[in-house]
Amino acid sequence: MGRLPFIIATSLVVITAKIISPMIVEFFTLLAGLPQSLEEQRSVEPVEIIVEPYVETWKCPGCTPNEQYVLEKLQENTKISDPNALATIMGNIKQESKFISNICEGGSRVSYFDCHRGGYGIIQWTSIGRHRGLGLFAKKYDCDPSALDCQTRYMINEPIFQRYLPEFEGHGFSISQYMTPAYYWLGWGIKGNREIYSHEYKAKLILS
Repeated sequence: MGRLPFIIATSLVVITAKIISPMIVEFFTLLAGLPQSLEEQRSVEPVEIIVEPYVETWKCPGCTPNEQYVLEKLQENTKISDPNALATIMGNIKQESKFISNICEGGSRVSYFDCHRGGYGIIQWTSIGRHRGLGLFAKKYDCDPSALDCQTRYMINEPIFQRYLPEFEGHGFSISQYMTPAYYWLGWGIKGNREIYSHEYKAKLILS
């Protein structure tokens, strides 16, 4: 009976060693994976985070959603940054359609396929070639020729607009001066409500 405490103590030591040993091994394994010194920590290359600079654009808080949409897309897809140029384009669109995309000349609201006479859409595409061009563009890019987004894309990419786009991308011209390339782009109108609307838009635009 004198040996029993020794046997129990020995057993406890063995059991404790079996429990603790894996923990010690795991601890040193984790420790081995850590940087061994401050120098090693400093040698880790920092991850470069690229932050795109915020670019201010012209906005029109007092405009309708359709007007705001066209204004935004004009700036996203061209280099037009002169508020006079933007206001001139906006003023002409308002005169043509009040930014209503499914409007047929005369005022009826119909789809592109149901407007058989006169102009159609936000800039009242009238000639056979330009009117048909809207339909072909919509078919090619799978968009609705009666919808604002499709018409805005077509308007910006239409060859005749691209021809006069460099003049709108200039700087320092007055609204009256920008009316000239607008006339050649649309085919008619310089004075009257077009110019009045353009000045109204210019007064609403803010850079933010």
